[in-house]
Parts: sequence; C-alpha cells; structure tokens
Amino acid sequence: MHRSQAHRTAPLIALLTSLCASAQTPQYDLLLQGGRVIDAKNNLSAVRDVAILDGKIAAVETKIDPARALKTVNVAGLYVTPGIVDIHVHVYNGTGERGSYAGDLSVPPDGFTFRTGVTTVADAGCAGWRNFEDFKQRIIDRSKTRVLAFLNIVGNGMRGGKFESDLNDMETKPAAEMAQKYKDVIIGIKTAHFTGPEWTPVEHAVEAGTIANIPVMVDFGSDKPERPIGQLLTAKLRPGDIYTHCYSGLRHELDDSGKLNPALFQGRQRGVFFDVGQGGGSLAYPVAVEALKERFLPDSISTDLHTASMNSGTKDMLNLMSEFLALGLSLDDVVRRATWNPAREIHQESLGNLSVGAPADVAVLSLQTGKFGFADMYGARLKGTKRLQCELTLRAGKVVYDLNAISRPDWETLPKGYRNTADPRWDAVSPVRVRRAPTP
Repeated sequence: MHRSQAHRTAPLIALLTSLCASAQTPQYDLLLQGGRVIDAKNNLSAVRDVAILDGKIAAVETKIDPARALKTVNVAGLYVTPGIVDIHVHVYNGTGERGSYAGDLSVPPDGFTFRTGVTTVADAGCAGWRNFEDFKQRIIDRSKTRVLAFLNIVGNGMRGGKFESDLNDMETKPAAEMAQKYKDVIIGIKTAHFTGPEWTPVEHAVEAGTIANIPVMVDFGSDKPERPIGQLLTAKLRPGDIYTHCYSGLRHELDDSGKLNPALFQGRQRGVFFDVGQGGGSLAYPVAVEALKERFLPDSISTDLHTASMNSGTKDMLNLMSEFLALGLSLDDVVRRATWNPAREIHQESLGNLSVGAPADVAVLSLQTGKFGFADMYGARLKGTKRLQCELTLRAGKVVYDLNAISRPDWETLPKGYRNTADPRWDAVSPVRVRRAPTP
C-alpha cells in the first residue's frame, strides 16, 4: 500500500476498531426488562425497561436492547418502583438498654428493609443531641440501608418516660447545632410521647427545626385539653412539618359526630403533612375508613417499625401498603405515598424516583391475589384480596435482595466446578467463596 493511502486509511481503521470494541463492551451494568414502572415524580405507570450504570438510573425506555447490558433480569409481570422510603422507623439498636427505643425496642435496619423493598429509612427520634453520635457510629455508618434521622428534641432521646417528659432536657440550641453538624444525615426534629400539658416540646422542636431549616415530626403524646390538636395543626406547626399517627383517633382526629376533625383539613391547607406511622397502636379502622371516605388520604405511608409493631398489625411496609390497597387506594396511590411523597417531605428529592441520574434504589414487586387479612391497633380485622411481595431490591444499582433468585444463572448452565457467580458491577450479595485447602 502506498504511504499516502495508508495515511488516509489509518483513521478509518481506528474508527472501526473503536466501534467494534464499543459494541462488545456493555453500555449498562444492569437491565430490568419488561416490568411495569410506577414512578410518581415522573407521572409514569407503564411497561418500561430500566437500565442502570455506576449505581444510577441510566435510562427508562420502552425497549432497551439486552445486548447493551452486562446483566439482564426479566421482570415481566412485576412492578418496578423506586426504592421504598419509610420515614418512621426505630433502628437505634444494640446499646443493650432495656425498654428503650435507644436500645432493645429498636430493630437493626438491614434485617428488615431490603426484603420489603425498602432502601431508605428515617429513624424517628430514637436519639437526641446527647447520644446521636453514638447512634451514627453504631448503626448509621454500618448499615447498607440508607439511614437518615429525625433528631429528638429531648437530648437523651427516646429512652422512656422519665427522659421524654423532662422539660429541662428539651434544649433548642444544642439540638439545632447537632442537626447542622450532620445535615447530610439529620433530616428533621422529632417530638414524641410527652405526657404533660405544656407546649414546650413542640415549640422547642419547631425552634430547632427553624434554625436548622428542617421539618419537625410530631407524635403528639398524651391527649391534654391544654394542647388541642386544632391549635397544633393551625398555629404551632409550620408548613412542611409532619403530623404522624394521623389515623390513631387518640387525639380527637374524629369529632363527636364521628366525622373527621376540621382541624386536619385546616392543617393540610396550611401545608402540614400527614403521615400514617401505624406502629403498635396508631391506626384504627373507624378513623382511617372515615378519613378516606372524606378523601383525606395520608401524604405518606410509614410503619413506625419496632419490635412490637413488626409482630402485630404493622409487620412491615409491604403489609402496610397492602392494607391501604384493602382500604381502597389504588396501587399507584400507595406507591406514591411510599416513595416520592415521603422523599419530598424530608427534603430528599433525589430519592423516591427513577429519573435518569437518580440513585438506582429500586424495588421489584409482585401483586398476589387471594384471601388476606390485616389488623388495626385494637386487633380488629380487615379483609383484603391483594398483597404486595418483594421479588428484588437494588441499593445503589446492586442486588441486595432476590427472593426467587431471578438475577442468578441456572446452576446447570454453569461450568463444572463453578464457584462464585457474583459480579461487583451489579451484585452486592456475594455468594460463598470457597477457600481451598493449601496444597501439601
């Protein structure tokens, strides 16, 4: 070949070589193929393929060629949603303190999240400014689950009545300073379980929340005539604050006629959010049914997960979401209130959606049909015909839970003597690595 001809041909050869190489190199780490995507932020409820690269959502399209992905998982017939966001849990576990939500009443997050499609939780006030850093080191920093926190206005946190009703330990300044120090983790201020007639817990929580520019979540504690719910919702809370246990009926959520207290509508009009927080004693069917009848739907569905609620009516997020299906909400309504709505309430808008560039936290769910039952705080039964079940959970683009091994290769297709089938680009759950005995 003449030298000048070779000079002209070289760029073409380089281009073809590059194209061949790119054709052989997968463009995505993981592809979820053929599931029905429910993404409230993007008003999407349709069959779509979802592609993931480097821990983020890379594409959501009608059809994506499987050849472009390192790993393809067929999820046809299943529902693909953003990772579920549970903004009311208790996970300050491991201190050994008895009868305390900063101890034995809390649960370890990774044991109860991924198997129900939950990828983000917000601990609801187990720790105050005095013990938050222990909570962070002990639980938050060690969990695969994304653990955020509402900081208790009580400095000692949720350690029982003598602490939670101590007006002298509800200091605004140190709470606000701790929230500002860990603003990437502390997403709100919490007041809970107060038994007195004073407004101090709410007022100091709101003051700390205002300084740190974060919302307040209120568990209103004991019902006291000096602290009417109407005043809380129409005067004390700010727009963007959260009233949890909204269907308990323990604080005059219903009026004397059995209708919804007008204060709830007034609070919503002011911008207060209403959260379920069913827990072990905070949802009664007469209240919930009347509220839904009057079209007062919850803004967010949350569990109030702890050692009692996980073994009573609440159980877990998918059970609670299924309960609201039985109460009459649509699947799209339920998913919105378990993903995008709670993410917005805690100012974490990067979560709870499947927008391109968002963290690839994903839940793949099946919807079972049959005869099911649910229970409220008093043990009354509600019949249902549908139940959600988690098939697959992704956290930051990697498989962290796989109920039926749909992301795994059939063993008969693998080479004889196969060992580890994991790939760190899509798999966070490494199969057992066999250690071979040293050769004598």
